Amino acid sequence: MRSFSPRMAARALWQMRVRKRPFVLSHGINARCNLSCRFCEYWRRPGIEMSTPEILQMLDEAHDFGIGVYNAWTVEPLLREDLPEILRHAKSLGLVTSLITNGLLLRRRAAELADLDLLSVSVDGIKSYQELRGIDLADVLAGIRAAQQAGHEILMNCVISGKNVGELEDLVHLAESLGCWISFEPMHESFAIEEMVWGSLRIRDVPAYETALDRLIELKRSGAPIINSLTYLKMIKDLEPRFKCHAGDIILHVAADGTIENCRVHQQALGNVSEGLAAVWESSLERRKETAKSCQKCLFFGYVENSLLYEFVPEVMRHYQWM
Repeated sequence: MRSFSPRMAARALWQMRVRKRPFVLSHGINARCNLSCRFCEYWRRPGIEMSTPEILQMLDEAHDFGIGVYNAWTVEPLLREDLPEILRHAKSLGLVTSLITNGLLLRRRAAELADLDLLSVSVDGIKSYQELRGIDLADVLAGIRAAQQAGHEILMNCVISGKNVGELEDLVHLAESLGCWISFEPMHESFAIEEMVWGSLRIRDVPAYETALDRLIELKRSGAPIINSLTYLKMIKDLEPRFKCHAGDIILHVAADGTIENCRVHQQALGNVSEGLAAVWESSLERRKETAKSCQKCLFFGYVENSLLYEFVPEVMRHYQWM
């Protein structure tokens, strides 16, 4: 598993703690997807996408602002033909490059991702995968193998729902057999998705869910390739967000059209990249503080784990293994 060097960690602390600036640029790089997952809101609202020159300019500004990580995600990054150019430019600036994909196009495009540091593939189930994603899991696993052959280390990301709660241990063993890492997080019920969908996906058998999470905790302790900390796994077992959210301090969110947002939950527009990243960050300080204060908190592992790292929680610093 790749990890920050002491120099990069010191840089991140200086950027966030001293300069009070974000260290991660999370970029919803396009507005299109090749899947239509029922629980996803993003593919339902296609819209304008930033041009290649606009994205390259944004990356230049991000570097000048002190950002150290560029994460390309949603709706499906591999649909952008200019993705290799974007990653190449980010890498040339010294940014750690990260990508989240559904994996369907990896067989065709893995060889183009030479400037990618961290690759995450959504794998939400085994028997349940076809129902959840609408495609054959074998196609995604073939993409993972192609990416590994191209030299990439893979994180399989699983969103836990009522459909796959009985397959979590099997997913850990699948990751082990493939030589991958795996992460877990509970499904977040967005208001943009109709209640009928959540009714079919919601976790109803709570004892079975708790037993499954206890088993993940055991597997983590025994050395299974689960990147989540024990603190986080215990938190999602109880489905109680016991942490102070620092997502608004750590991450700068940019949507496909260039809108700068507070976070992926609230999606509060703070400004646009055309106004300058630094200018929007500074002018939105009070709005970000108010949103964090009133937020009921989510359980997205990237927000929780990195917020706990921000607070220097010892167990998380020892056991959380992915930016």
